[in-house]
Amino acid sequence: MKAMLTDRSGAFHWVEVPTPEIADDEVLVKVHAAALNRADLLQRQGKYPSPPGCPPWMGLEIAGVIVRTGENVAKWRAGDRVCALLGGGGYAQYAAVKENMLMPVPKGLSLIEAAALPEAFATSYLNLFIEGHLQPGQTAFIPAGKSGLASAAIPLAKAFGARVITTVRSDEAAGKIAALGADIIVNTERERVEDVLAREEQSGAPVNVSMDCLSGDMLGRSLPYMARGGYWIVISTLAGTETNLPLRPLLTKGLHITGSMLRNRAPEYKAYILSELVKNVWPRIESGEIRPMIYRVLPIAQAAEAHALLERGENIGKVVLRVDDEA
Repeated sequence: MKAMLTDRSGAFHWVEVPTPEIADDEVLVKVHAAALNRADLLQRQGKYPSPPGCPPWMGLEIAGVIVRTGENVAKWRAGDRVCALLGGGGYAQYAAVKENMLMPVPKGLSLIEAAALPEAFATSYLNLFIEGHLQPGQTAFIPAGKSGLASAAIPLAKAFGARVITTVRSDEAAGKIAALGADIIVNTERERVEDVLAREEQSGAPVNVSMDCLSGDMLGRSLPYMARGGYWIVISTLAGTETNLPLRPLLTKGLHITGSMLRNRAPEYKAYILSELVKNVWPRIESGEIRPMIYRVLPIAQAAEAHALLERGENIGKVVLRVDDEA
């Protein structure tokens, strides 16, 4: 088979590699599509290597068709359409996947759309509902509204009855993400996040949960305006690794600041998250209440251009690589 490897300069090469051998509890998936994540950009830079036992090439979420199952696999059969969460190795024609890392493709979705589900929705579900304990009627702050992750997290929070505040950096971007359903879209070129959150607190609707991929100065400035007992979940530090943290509101309001990464969770815990998605979220996808937002689909031969879209921050929603035999 072929996989998309990178050299020391970060250049991509579509080259022959051995087809994975599957263990008794694994299946072999013929990959149709692989969605991009910012972790892929870091891995390409040598900052986020695949976990031990995973292929060295990129790719955290895929969709495709099972072609072979291990001896102990009972739930899945050859021919099943699936999407999967991987530790790495999605940029390839085939992937060996543990049976508990697989999910059925929701009814009505294409394999391209299904590839955009596993990482983004697992990350969002983990941090909003498990780490953040988000409840109907509460307010979620999900910054970076035009990101691929926010394109999953915002509709997910709305579908479960939450109010959502998000951020963009232009009115044009605000218009483009309006369909996601956020209640408040803050243009940070014109308004400070903390001013908006302060107004929301004064009006009786403070932020209960923040799923924060930006962090930096904004975290410390915004924390005082959270609801009592609120959860600020740091999932990345794209806007900076340091902040000036006011401890008094942390103490008096009983706030929680939590660092959270999906990739370093135990396989059993990831399997639990995926089972929760299938049980609680897949029905809402199949009903049309939630729909993955695809910005652009490119052949895997254009992986460099796909990465450039994310690097430029151009995408609104997910970028997906189509994996074809003749890519």
